[in-house]
Amino acid sequence: MSITDRELVRTVPESPPHPTPTVGIVIPCFNEAQRLPVATIRDELVRNPHLSLCFVDDGSTDGTHALLTSLSATAEGRCRAIGLQDNHGKAEAVRRGVLELCSVAELEYIGFWDADMSTPLSELNLFLQAFREYPECRFAAGSRIRRLGATIHRKFWRHFLGRIAATLISSWLRLPVYDTQCGAKLFEHSLAKTLFEKPFISRWLFDVELFQRCVDSVGQENANAVIIEVPLTFWAERAGSKISLATYVSATLDFVRIAWTRA
Repeated sequence: MSITDRELVRTVPESPPHPTPTVGIVIPCFNEAQRLPVATIRDELVRNPHLSLCFVDDGSTDGTHALLTSLSATAEGRCRAIGLQDNHGKAEAVRRGVLELCSVAELEYIGFWDADMSTPLSELNLFLQAFREYPECRFAAGSRIRRLGATIHRKFWRHFLGRIAATLISSWLRLPVYDTQCGAKLFEHSLAKTLFEKPFISRWLFDVELFQRCVDSVGQENANAVIIEVPLTFWAERAGSKISLATYVSATLDFVRIAWTRA
């Protein structure tokens, strides 16, 4: 009896699917009661059973703390909330959250995401794909590259100033980084513990310190393989952002302090 093409195809074993890794994401919050997309976050937790979230209330004065407490109570143990009595800035809020998640041994990757979800949590799949495709990758950084096939909505003045900053920073780091400041980053568990062990110099420009700490940890010659930029397919600037021109001035001064400390 001859074997038909269809029967032949059926005899070929399928490749096993990639196991979905366990991921913990820190979301720093300061007065986000009106901006935090709670329904979207709950939907993403339902859609991705391998995802855990850690919200850090950075001394909010609105209803953020109560909102996060309510959210964590209904997330079946996959959502926790940390409350800081005073406002310490994004850098310290993220650091506290990452160290909290580093105590969870089963998490394979740990990262942080902006509370306004300008980068949707659904983009997380792109980061995990980078870890699969690049075996040496231990640090996946979101990158807001405007290109065909992607939807990147950003104010012109922020994009312009960001390009100037990125050029200066990448030159100083000696790394071809396009976007150091995107608020979506993911790390291999053990590297996250190393990078976030010590407090940061800057409240806002700590992303630059993360890149520098990674270079110090793995060596300049290995950094280009360990750090992978992930071009986002969607990023949209949300109303109510706390980033202003004054923030850029402060960040510039912080960069000088970081560079001076490293000199």
